[in-house]
Amino acid sequence: MSHGVTGDSWNCPHCGERILRNAVICSACHRRLRFDVASAAQPAGNIVCPLTVEGTIRHPGSDVAWEYSVLIELHDDEGELLARRVVGVGALKPGETRKVTLRFEVQLPEKSTLSADS
Repeated sequence: MSHGVTGDSWNCPHCGERILRNAVICSACHRRLRFDVASAAQPAGNIVCPLTVEGTIRHPGSDVAWEYSVLIELHDDEGELLARRVVGVGALKPGETRKVTLRFEVQLPEKSTLSADS
């Protein structure tokens, strides 16, 4: 049973983040969105992450605080900008660090040849 067209999105009623309409659990706040029979039967392992990038930024401690913005841009295969979001802002004081993790999560359809173990 489908709850929308593939790729449709809406705002999570719990946290307000933009998420996939077919999601059973919000990818942002991890709260359950639906309790219907079709979603209850959906396995938890149907999400794969074909891309994960992690990095750490450390202020060298020899200057004044740095102000920062964390931006995410998503482009299609022709280079068109699909989305650009500021996901965090703040200041990094001398000696402080910030760890950044970017994950591209893919929700697999039930009949996919890929698996969450891939």
